[in-house]
Amino acid sequence: MSESTDQTRDVGGWTKEIGTSGEFQRQNSAFRDRVTADGSSGYPAAAGRYHLYVSLACPWASRALLVRKLKGLEDAIGLTIVDPYRDDRGWAFRAGDVAPPGEADPLHGWSFLSEAYEASDPGFDGRVTVPVLWDTETGRIVNNESSEVIRMLNAEFDAFATNPDLDLYPEDLRDEIDALNERVYDTVNNGVYRAGFATSQEAYEDAVGTLFQSLEWLEELLAERRYLTGDRITEADWRLFMTLVRFDPVYVGHFKCNLKRIVDLPNLWAYTRDLYQQPGVAETVNIDHIKTHYYTTHPSINPTGVVPAGPVVDWDAPHGRG
Repeated sequence: MSESTDQTRDVGGWTKEIGTSGEFQRQNSAFRDRVTADGSSGYPAAAGRYHLYVSLACPWASRALLVRKLKGLEDAIGLTIVDPYRDDRGWAFRAGDVAPPGEADPLHGWSFLSEAYEASDPGFDGRVTVPVLWDTETGRIVNNESSEVIRMLNAEFDAFATNPDLDLYPEDLRDEIDALNERVYDTVNNGVYRAGFATSQEAYEDAVGTLFQSLEWLEELLAERRYLTGDRITEADWRLFMTLVRFDPVYVGHFKCNLKRIVDLPNLWAYTRDLYQQPGVAETVNIDHIKTHYYTTHPSINPTGVVPAGPVVDWDAPHGRG
């Protein structure tokens, strides 16, 4: 790649989110409007109106990509994939050197996703993140908070979905899903970042200790249940899956989350394969994008930018959880 990986640069902007004790403190999402089926929010659900910008590398964006796929919203909501390599200018629309490559922006011919943020809020000075749910009618970002985007995709676009009966947030399980999401987000989804981006030993050890306590708790839970809430797959499973599928290829080495691998936790490893083998899921997972992004984007963590060859993972091995 022609771009420099000078480790003095703040690639991605994440160092602005480091606290005084070396702990990573994730910024809040800036755009929090909602699309609703009845239009009461000012953003009515409609086929062809909204466009999703995602990275195949990012776990938060991949949540939205997967729910779009599972609900059958490909014809209703447009999609553009950014390049996996991110430099100090942010997520880019350009051809990459991994398959599939990133894509050009079909709506505006933008070079960088930051242009969507600038168009929506000229004063925006935070870190540009994915996913982005863009409204082509008002010409602005509706929402860039993945947890809210997947709820909208799950419920508000059913009139245009080919799988409208799928409900990943069923009413009878909402309290349990919310409780699971809260713990998994704090200690696992964001926990790997708290470990990987920590700049002090104390902050790292606190994050990695909490992370593996939760992984052991999940390992025990999944000894009793096929999925997190029982026999139904919910959004809680897909939110966890996006971290688990990246864990051994990236987080073990790059983020120093190496007390154990997922393959060392038999229930979690079988569960991850179970979810990966669900129809349509593998199409949304791109390990080349994942590894290229992480290992080339954080020069203070991996200054050489070398992407490791492994690990070799058999995602299609029988999971035995039927």
